[in-house]
Amino acid sequence: MNLYFELLKKPIFKMKDVDYYYNNMDSARSAIKRLMKEGMAAKIRNNLYTCISGETGAPVANRFQIASYITPTSYVSHHTAMEYYGITDQVYYDVYVSSQTSFRDFTFDKYTYRYIASKTLEGIDKPSYSGGIAVTNLERTIVDSIKDIDKIAGIEEVVQDIECLHRVQEKKLLKYLELYENQFLYQKIGYLLWDYKEKIGLSDNFFESCKEQIGKSKRYLTKDQVGGRYNNTWKLVVPAELQNMKNGVMTDADI
Repeated sequence: MNLYFELLKKPIFKMKDVDYYYNNMDSARSAIKRLMKEGMAAKIRNNLYTCISGETGAPVANRFQIASYITPTSYVSHHTAMEYYGITDQVYYDVYVSSQTSFRDFTFDKYTYRYIASKTLEGIDKPSYSGGIAVTNLERTIVDSIKDIDKIAGIEEVVQDIECLHRVQEKKLLKYLELYENQFLYQKIGYLLWDYKEKIGLSDNFFESCKEQIGKSKRYLTKDQVGGRYNNTWKLVVPAELQNMKNGVMTDADI
């Protein structure tokens, strides 16, 4: 038996997977230490390993697979999910991982894996032949990105991602909005998606549903925002420069 070639069958493995071939944990630990010393395997974090490709010298597991294996409930989310779907062609070295089990942020192979508390396990896909990747579907990703706009990507990156969207399913968007039960989120979603409604396939009924949930509260769109322009439809004060971020598609009728 060649342990390296056996472990290559898994993008990520744990010590129990090594012990399967030895039925002796001490022997398993010694075996993985030898592989690591020889540059054939790498430790991602406690009890999480991957093989090193003999062809490229890089870890076999990609960042999306690693994120999906950190805890039993971890999955790729937010801006990293946008990267997975090819919405953005920029590579970021922060990998956002939602999980119902907390973990400390850590760095492996130049990427830093950042924990986000998971509020729901709805809207998570596990694509076939992906090597175990778990990722929020596109609609859940949109809702999460806008919900946490001040905590993670920021307004500019979120707007850029929205500009690259194509068709989405409004029923799914409304489903995740209902799960979060957040008036402010309805305001942000309505405002940020309005200019792209035809491109991404959202009906007027979708925006009417959002308006019904926003209440009477007036808010600033982003945290620490100073000044801006008031949008009466969504009861939001938005950054004055946002119209430039949105490719100049904002009109006086929108504010």
